[in-house]
Amino acid sequence: MTSSPQALEFARKIRARERAVGYWAVLDAPVATERIARLGYDYVALDAQHGLLGYSGVLHGLMAIDASQRAVGLVRVDGNSPTSIGKALDAGAVGVIVPLIDSAEDAAAAVAAAKYPPLGRRSYGPMRSALRIGPVPAEADAMTLVFAMIETPEGLANVKEICATPGLDGIYVGPSDLTLAVGGAFPGDPAVQPEFDHALATVADAAAAAGIAAGIHTAAGAIAAQRLQQGYTFATVASDLTHLELAARAHLDAATSDAATPQD
Repeated sequence: MTSSPQALEFARKIRARERAVGYWAVLDAPVATERIARLGYDYVALDAQHGLLGYSGVLHGLMAIDASQRAVGLVRVDGNSPTSIGKALDAGAVGVIVPLIDSAEDAAAAVAAAKYPPLGRRSYGPMRSALRIGPVPAEADAMTLVFAMIETPEGLANVKEICATPGLDGIYVGPSDLTLAVGGAFPGDPAVQPEFDHALATVADAAAAAGIAAGIHTAAGAIAAQRLQQGYTFATVASDLTHLELAARAHLDAATSDAATPQD
């Protein structure tokens, strides 16, 4: 079975710490996901932790992303477990984003769950991934990416040790939880902006020192560009649900504006 050229290139790009831009999807809407994946993003990440999609949504979302023949599919799994990680990879994800990593031991467990023996403990059953990533365990291991989320006080304190975990391809910042981790009362709390900025720099520096990728979620493309300039390797933009609401609101505002110009 021939491996996906998009998957091969994306794995190479991330491990070479070349810049990449992705999109975040939380809706079980494969047609919309496919259209987004065709736009030119390097990857589309499906959120199986906080997103509004179950396993079938993840499967169909990954199929939609692959149908675009441009982006690759990542999955933020719902926890650091062999079952969650294995199911996402079996469904065809090129990589997993694993939440709530507090220590190097947590990161090592995530890597082990994503790799076949003797490197890890992933159970063999590539129901769909064999079509894209290859059925041979060693080939799958070489293409499968693992990202550890840094979003807790413990994870931030142990970020250097986490980054040094063998087999870990990168770390990924969840800015909402990281704001809370540095003492914020709510995501985006301006009262802790200096602490948040320092944490962002700490994470990027730790990844660079370890030679692995640093990724981050962002609310908008302009913020993604800023994070890439600050040393992050890859950045994810917003979400389909957020943008759907923003677009609908903008059209409603335009349609109900008193300043609207009458049309013939």
